[in-house]
Amino acid sequence: MQPVAGYGSTLSRYLRLNFSVNWHLMANKQKVGLIGLGDMGSGMAKNLIQNGFQTFGYDLSVQRLEAFKALGGNAVADPHEMGSSVDAVFIMVMNGGQVEDVIFGERGLIHSMKPGSGIIVTATIKASEIRALARQLEGSKIHLIDSPVSGGFPGAQSGTLTMMAAGSEDSLNQFAPVMEAVSKTIHRVGSEAGMGQTVKACLQSLIGSAFSATFEAAALAAKAGVDGEVLHKVFSTSGAGCGVVNTALENIIDRKFEGTGSHINTMYKDLTIVMDMARELGVPLHTAGCAMQLFQAGKTKYPNGDNWIVTKVIEEIVGAELHRKSSIK
Repeated sequence: MQPVAGYGSTLSRYLRLNFSVNWHLMANKQKVGLIGLGDMGSGMAKNLIQNGFQTFGYDLSVQRLEAFKALGGNAVADPHEMGSSVDAVFIMVMNGGQVEDVIFGERGLIHSMKPGSGIIVTATIKASEIRALARQLEGSKIHLIDSPVSGGFPGAQSGTLTMMAAGSEDSLNQFAPVMEAVSKTIHRVGSEAGMGQTVKACLQSLIGSAFSATFEAAALAAKAGVDGEVLHKVFSTSGAGCGVVNTALENIIDRKFEGTGSHINTMYKDLTIVMDMARELGVPLHTAGCAMQLFQAGKTKYPNGDNWIVTKVIEEIVGAELHRKSSIK
């Protein structure tokens, strides 16, 4: 069989062009770093890698770094090494002090990042802390985006986080591709650092309150002898049904109080940020204040538990537990 005239040369040109285009796209993709490879950061890293970004990671945990490398990531020794390798860095650590150390510490990002690169703070910290960091970065020609996230462990793993991003329009446009790789929805909530954290605090006041109300309702149902499965079906199909309530109740009735990717320390920390902001602004937050105290009780009694562990504290008071099937009939 004779080859079709010109087919080989056409295919060859197509393959060369296709390779050239793909190489060009990969060569021009931003190199991305991620500091903090825990429940949230590991999921974000996975989605960056899957979206074709050359991804660098740093964490104090050797086990987390090994898991990151197994995904195809490039582990670095410290933030300084990362800063010289990337165009943008996500910071997903626990608190403002850690964010400051990552950026301005002796081996911090500021000492090695090139002008025009960007720092995207996805950790939830105080608005006053991110504003102070922005002031310290003035004149550095390094972009700062204040963008805490919502969606928890499932959102981080699936790349469907909601981002509350504050920064200059140029910064948000420049780093949109890397942010889109880890999120489903990006809300531009302001141009000044601090607005992202402020919006996140308002959101956490609501989520924390919804959690605590769910915990109390679960304990009430347990004491009354209601099947947890019945309660879940009713709640999830009523006006009260939402991701927060449904997820919390499902973990409660299945007695999953640890290892679900929602450690109690994080929500407790967020609620302290909420209450600090409310105190500064003179805003009474009765419901969020009660929620914080419930989380304080859970954190004190069960420091290794997840958010839902608060329910156990209330259950112990009333002497009943909520399971999918109740033992009381």
